[in-house]
Amino acid sequence: MLFVFEAARNGPPFFDPLLINGRTGNPQPSPPCSLITVRASLSSRSPANLSKRDRSLITVAAPIALNRPDQLRFHLGKAVENGVKKEELIEAITHLAFYAGWPNAMTAIQLAKELFEKADGK
Repeated sequence: MLFVFEAARNGPPFFDPLLINGRTGNPQPSPPCSLITVRASLSSRSPANLSKRDRSLITVAAPIALNRPDQLRFHLGKAVENGVKKEELIEAITHLAFYAGWPNAMTAIQLAKELFEKADGK
């Protein structure tokens, strides 16, 4: 991840104030940030001691703790694809409620519920 920090320090700004999403008002990543995101997503970093399933479970914890529901929605789906069970996600969210805060956990549980209902066809 060092290259991310080097690009942030030496390159153009990560967020271009001219690239604002009119619907949500959130700044959009500038092209250099998008490129770094793609490179990080496509890299073949595969720690020998963690399976995809385990990494997915850990990755789900970050957007819960940081209250990033848009990113969490994606990572919850990816976690299920990588073999994390419904019960494990619920347990992780419950555990995080004590560390990341009740509101963050309630947001996460709502997103997980939507994911499970969609998977069940409801």
